[in-house]
Amino acid sequence: MEEVAASSTARGRPRGFDRAQALHSALGVFWRQGYEPASIADLCAAMSISAPSMYAAFGNKAKLFLEAVDHYEAVYWDAAWDAFDAQAGIEPAVTQFFAQAAGILSSQDAPCGCMVVLGTTNVSAGSKDVDDTLKQLRLRAQARFQARLQKAVAEGELPPTADVEGLGLALNALLQGMSIQARDGTSARGLLQIAAMAWPIVKSA
Repeated sequence: MEEVAASSTARGRPRGFDRAQALHSALGVFWRQGYEPASIADLCAAMSISAPSMYAAFGNKAKLFLEAVDHYEAVYWDAAWDAFDAQAGIEPAVTQFFAQAAGILSSQDAPCGCMVVLGTTNVSAGSKDVDDTLKQLRLRAQARFQARLQKAVAEGELPPTADVEGLGLALNALLQGMSIQARDGTSARGLLQIAAMAWPIVKSA
């Protein structure tokens, strides 16, 4: 994100400003209201900063939202994805990732449902940079599924005829569907039941 000049920061940012905490608070507002409906007033109230402080620290609402999404990905998803990539076998990789995803999506510490999936439901055509960034993040998840599946084919865990592209699309659709189910109030147990379908999808290849 774009850095602001030190003098501007000193004037606009309150003492004791915790950027990570501010982003976490903004994340909650964006998750509950969506990108477009979230007002500057609501965001500033949640972050306990003034509007000038918000603009000095983050630039504008779009930049704040994108930084909040980056914060969400780093805090809640990076470890799960790293473990998925590093896991030796494709079955435990898929099984454990989706079980972790069920936990993340139902966690009381995190907004229910993935911001990368749900954030795009309230983005207008005028906010193309926000929409494009969220789309790229969703496609990145699909690409990571496909890359791990291709590795499994190369190592003989999946047959050479496995439809890696189709399986990656299916796993990504399952993950996005779990996010919507979480937003609709599906329990952790229910999400785990959905997560259990991931490996059978791959095994059917």
